[in-house]
Amino acid sequence: MSEIKGIYAASLSVLDSNLALNNERTVQHIENLINIGCHGVAVFGSTGQSQLISVSEKIQLINSLSESKYKDKYIIGTGLNSLTETINLMKISKSLSFNYFLIMPPAYYKYSDNDVINFYTRIIEEINNCKIILYNFEKLCGYKFSKNCVEELVKKFPKQIIGLKDSSYNLFEDLKIKNFSMMPGSESKLLKGLEIGCSGIITATCNVTAPLARKVFDDFYSGKDQTANKKLCDVRQVFEKYNLISGLHTFMSQKDKIYLNILPILSLLSENDKKKLFEELQKLDFNINNLKVIK
Repeated sequence: MSEIKGIYAASLSVLDSNLALNNERTVQHIENLINIGCHGVAVFGSTGQSQLISVSEKIQLINSLSESKYKDKYIIGTGLNSLTETINLMKISKSLSFNYFLIMPPAYYKYSDNDVINFYTRIIEEINNCKIILYNFEKLCGYKFSKNCVEELVKKFPKQIIGLKDSSYNLFEDLKIKNFSMMPGSESKLLKGLEIGCSGIITATCNVTAPLARKVFDDFYSGKDQTANKKLCDVRQVFEKYNLISGLHTFMSQKDKIYLNILPILSLLSENDKKKLFEELQKLDFNINNLKVIK
C-alpha cells in the first residue's frame, strides 16, 4: 500500500505587505486546503516560494504548523540547496513530529545519478527515521531523475524513499515500484495516473482546484462516471499559460488582498494577463466562489 495517497496541494505561502512570512495566515490557508478537499498539503515546495524564504521564517512556520489540527497531513518541503541546512531543517521538523519530506536535488550545478544517490544517502545517514518524497522537476533544478536512479535509491533505502512527485513527467507512466507513491505534478495527469496505478497528485493549482480534483479522485475509486475531469484539466491548462505562482496569487487576491504580496524575483500577472486569465476561467464557469468547503 502506498505511503501517501490522494490529492495534495503544493501550498502557497502568505506574506505580509513587508514581504515577511505571515505564519497565522499561511497556516489558515493550508488548513483550508484540507477543508476544501485535499487529503494533504506539501509546505515549502516551489509554489510556496521556498527558495526565496529564509530558513528562520521556515522554522517559525513549522513550529506553528506543529499545533495545527491537520499536522499529520503535511509534507515538509526543504527547498534548500545546502545539504547541511536541509538536514538541520529536517531535524527541527522531526523534533516537532513531522516525518514526511519533499526534497529536490540542489539547483544550479550539473551532476550525475551517482551524485544524486550520494546526496540522499548523506541525508538518510544523518536522519534514518524519515520518509522522503523525491521531487522530480528538471525545469527548476536542472536535473531529471532517471528510472535507474529512483530504483537504486528505493533499493538502498526502501523504508525512507517512499514516493516521487513527477513534474518532469518522464517517470509516472513507466516506473513501477511496489508500495511506492507516484504522484504526478499536474491535474491533467490525475485520472490517467490513477488508471495506471499512481497514488494521486501533488500540484500547485490544487490551491484552487482541490474540490474538482477531489471529486475526480473520489469518483474514480467509487466507480462513478467522471463528470469533473474535463473542467479540472481545462482549468489547469488555463493556469499553465502563465507562471503558476503569479497566476495563483493573482487569482487568490480576489478573495483577500494579502495574496498580492509576492517575493521578488517573482511578480503578479500584468494587467493584460490578469484580464485574459479571468476571462478564460469565466468561460469555464470557474471563479473564486468555486473554493467551497467539502461537506
